[in-house]
Amino acid sequence: MKHIIILGDGMADLPIEQLGGKTPLQYANKPMMDQLAREGRCGRLITVPEGFPPGSEVANTAILGYDLNKVYEGRGPLEAASIGYEMSDDDFAIRCNIITLEDGRIITHNGGNLETQDAKVLIDYLNENLAKPINEREGCERVKFITGIQYRHLLVIKGGNKNIVCNPPHDHPNEEWRKLLVSPERLDCLESLDCLERLEHPTRLSPTATANLLNELILKSQELLAKHPYNIAKAAKGERQANSIWPWSGGYRPSMQTLMEQYPQIKSGAVISAVDLIQGIGKYAGLRIIKVPGSTGLADTNYEGKAQAAIEALKTDDFVFVHVEASDEAGHDGDLDLKIKTIEYLDQRLIKPIVEAVASPKGEGLEGAPVCIAILPDHLTPVELRIHVGKPVPFIIWHRGITPDDVQQYDEVSCVSGSYGLLKLDEFMETFMSL
Repeated sequence: MKHIIILGDGMADLPIEQLGGKTPLQYANKPMMDQLAREGRCGRLITVPEGFPPGSEVANTAILGYDLNKVYEGRGPLEAASIGYEMSDDDFAIRCNIITLEDGRIITHNGGNLETQDAKVLIDYLNENLAKPINEREGCERVKFITGIQYRHLLVIKGGNKNIVCNPPHDHPNEEWRKLLVSPERLDCLESLDCLERLEHPTRLSPTATANLLNELILKSQELLAKHPYNIAKAAKGERQANSIWPWSGGYRPSMQTLMEQYPQIKSGAVISAVDLIQGIGKYAGLRIIKVPGSTGLADTNYEGKAQAAIEALKTDDFVFVHVEASDEAGHDGDLDLKIKTIEYLDQRLIKPIVEAVASPKGEGLEGAPVCIAILPDHLTPVELRIHVGKPVPFIIWHRGITPDDVQQYDEVSCVSGSYGLLKLDEFMETFMSL
């Protein structure tokens, strides 16, 4: 049997008074997901291990069956893999948003929906002015910015230290940014850990020095970006400016087994996503990355193209992971109407054509092989909070011939009574791949 996971990033939510106490999943018109819930089996999944932030890098890695205590190194190294940057042992890679600040507060984590072509100009400008050598005699740079997608970029610091505290900008909308600057971790064992790291890597900075460097870069970026023609033009139009970098979720090169090593029934696999982070997880997991033209990570993404790419991948691969970011972005923007639309788009424009392609009446599936489908989000992104919330998420597992349970529709409440109950972390992948 072949397996496909369709993940609607952040599409789970909390009850909303404006919707009569329903969540967007309960309120949305999603006949395909509801049909699969009636014909399949449902449950809920804890995607965030205790002690970890409820980020997509954590939740998606856990959904794929990895032990975060063994492999977690933050978003930066995963996005480095997606971009194609080969990390060395002394590299510290950290996610670097370009964000919007106004009146001393974080207004948006996405720089006013910054487009990649504009972002590249800004990243090149920052490199020209902020990239610096370790010292005058060494040619390698201490600091380097690398262009990613839209507002999501990478900052690499040679000898940077991961024992720092950073605040994800999407978790702090409308909050004062100065209170959220980088700081060194305060742990009883930090001093000894730092000594060990610096014995192994003599050029490694201390946590304090790393935090100070990052804060210096944040402040200097604000001075530089305010003077850039892109932002001067935005200001003249009264539009949001992309006027500060914001680094967060950094780490060293991770060590991960491939999915093929963890699950022998997977001989080959693919990942389909517009987001560097998910592509990076896929690369470390041994999946080939399929890039679909028109994939934006927003509500205007190419749903039909992703669906067709998934169908084609299932003809040759045993495992396909399809990730759609749109609902998460709508949640972060606090846009309720758009979040409902993204759920409905996912249902009709991506899930429906995939189900129609694999669910033949004779039950032979696609290209003669039956296909098992799972649908779930990675975490909640409530529109009224505009941040990630690490509560259990609802899921569906469906394949031709599965014995259904009593769940009649797909949402956070209905799936509580699903026959799978409440699974934790790698239990989902173990259950899914056993079918």
